[in-house]
Amino acid sequence: MIKIKIINKSHHPLPEYKTFCSSGMDIKAFIDKDIKISPLQRAIIPTGLFIEIPKGYEAQIRPRSGLAAQHGITVLNSPGTIDADYRGEIKVILINLSNENFILKDGERIAQIVFAKSKKIKWKLTNKLTQTIRNTGGFGHTGKY
Repeated sequence: MIKIKIINKSHHPLPEYKTFCSSGMDIKAFIDKDIKISPLQRAIIPTGLFIEIPKGYEAQIRPRSGLAAQHGITVLNSPGTIDADYRGEIKVILINLSNENFILKDGERIAQIVFAKSKKIKWKLTNKLTQTIRNTGGFGHTGKY
């Protein structure tokens, strides 16, 4: 288990794993007043959280299934990536994909944060790629061999 430094400027408890096998922790909105998100409107929501991610890791911001299923609210740039050298406040871009207004309240769970290893790569310029069974089959192609 790695340790991540965190500053919490909100009045909400730190994110935590809810079950032993959870891979993500819920993060909450830290807002002064309710925010109305109209259909197809997006909003950048502060959390009051600042983190120091170790080199070689990233944090991913992902939608919460309950918000998506019940209200049509999702993370617009899913998954959002937080790089190890970012030190600003974690903010979440939400979008309302429903036909109804959504009222976001302070402390509402708005997204999940998941940590993952990230590796740097080097490009190897070539004129030919290794052939596979799928080869150039694109969208919807798998399972049609």
